[in-house]
Amino acid sequence: MKVFNNGKAPDRKLNIYLIVGAVMTGLVLIWAVVGIFWTPYSTTQMSASLRFHAPTWSHPFGTDNFGRDIFSRVMKAVGTSAIISILVVAISAVLGILLGAITGYFGGIVDAVVMRVVDAVNGFPSILLALVIISLLGKGRQNVVLALGMAFTPSFVRIVRGEFIRLRDADYIVRARLMGVNKPRILFVHILPNIFSTFWVSVMIGFNNAILAESGLSYLGIGVQAPDATLGSMLSDAQGYLAKSPWFALAPGLTIVWTVLGAAMLSEGIGKLKK
Repeated sequence: MKVFNNGKAPDRKLNIYLIVGAVMTGLVLIWAVVGIFWTPYSTTQMSASLRFHAPTWSHPFGTDNFGRDIFSRVMKAVGTSAIISILVVAISAVLGILLGAITGYFGGIVDAVVMRVVDAVNGFPSILLALVIISLLGKGRQNVVLALGMAFTPSFVRIVRGEFIRLRDADYIVRARLMGVNKPRILFVHILPNIFSTFWVSVMIGFNNAILAESGLSYLGIGVQAPDATLGSMLSDAQGYLAKSPWFALAPGLTIVWTVLGAAMLSEGIGKLKK
């Protein structure tokens, strides 16, 4: 064991970001999974007698302008937003790995062409690019996933490419090439596992951004369409009733803040594991 001047082993700092972020994100995911399969009340059933009821034991988050239980709708909305965000990150991460690995390892004309396209796309904010794609594809859950997946891909390409450039001339990669190991194996068995510490931070940031982007699109009315509930669409529905029933907007708004903060702290915690 390594001994320092004071004769004591170095203290290991508690990674509070990782712990708090994992707990916050885990609670959101558990709530999302439960909301997919079960909610206390129907998320679509309306009741004129229950309109704008304040929070009670039977309706912890109150009811909305149609008498629907906000707690149940937030549960369903978290599940919908989480599924969309996970699919968006999965699409952009897979495409980013494929394009980033090829361009970073081989370089040449393919790298030059792909990176010029990536630079051009990065010149547009992701949400603006998604708006353009949705205007071409149309509204709906599937199109939101495709639009955001394509909009987020360039950031993953750049990150993966940089890591492959850094590792492609490492000693163990040079030895693998001299031993005749085929290129796909070098790319996806020798190099790819060694970029995951960096890559997972990008995944969590991507999930964070996907939650915000999906909420923004749904808030504008061009994301997930009724009767499906999302956090963004609930905020949009609540904006005209802020003075009359502030709980209508408070529940989905605080849920977005909690989710984004948890994912941000988790990504920060994962990043500290590298240091």
